[in-house]
Amino acid sequence: MSSENSLNNAPQTSEANRTYERGLVVVVYKTKDDFGGLSNMAAGFPLKINGVRVPTSEALYQACRYPNNPEAQQEIIGQFSPMTAKMKAKTFKSQTRSDWDEVRFKIMRWCLRVKLNQNFDEFSRLLLATKERPIVEQSRRDTYWGAKLSEDGTTLVGQNVLGRLLMELRERLSKNGEAAFGVVEPLSIPDFCFLGRPIEPVSAPRSTKKQQDALFD
Repeated sequence: MSSENSLNNAPQTSEANRTYERGLVVVVYKTKDDFGGLSNMAAGFPLKINGVRVPTSEALYQACRYPNNPEAQQEIIGQFSPMTAKMKAKTFKSQTRSDWDEVRFKIMRWCLRVKLNQNFDEFSRLLLATKERPIVEQSRRDTYWGAKLSEDGTTLVGQNVLGRLLMELRERLSKNGEAAFGVVEPLSIPDFCFLGRPIEPVSAPRSTKKQQDALFD
């Protein structure tokens, strides 16, 4: 596997951008595209944390920004779409946890593992269908989580941290299969809380479609 898949430490904002040839990578951009389900903005991948339904991984990630404000978290996860969840989260920005820049990478990695744990069949199918190609989130502005399209439209330039986390997840899935994601443990960071309670280990029954549907009733 490429060293592109290895992310042992959170990239720093000063880390150099990476350049990808757009025609040679899996581009995550529009949620309706073939690999759109890899995006945090994709619907159809609900989660359950501490017994509470969370509609998308984006809503979960944004809620984790405010561990000491359960009311803000409730408003974020109650939004109709992942984009409105992101916009709602911005209204509480002054209350962001003080170590957010240090822990957001770990939180995003955890959110992606939860998404795989609770939507294993479809999300694993998408990840493995990318084979060993680089995964790049194309963004109009964000060169930390994603990469911006060059003026000539042939390359994508950015740190692409989300794409690299997806590649790391794919590598772990390829090597260890479903067993590696049977339980997703909470992060060992201060105040890892959801709606006033410490976040518990996440697991999901997957033996039948009926069980999977029941999880989110």
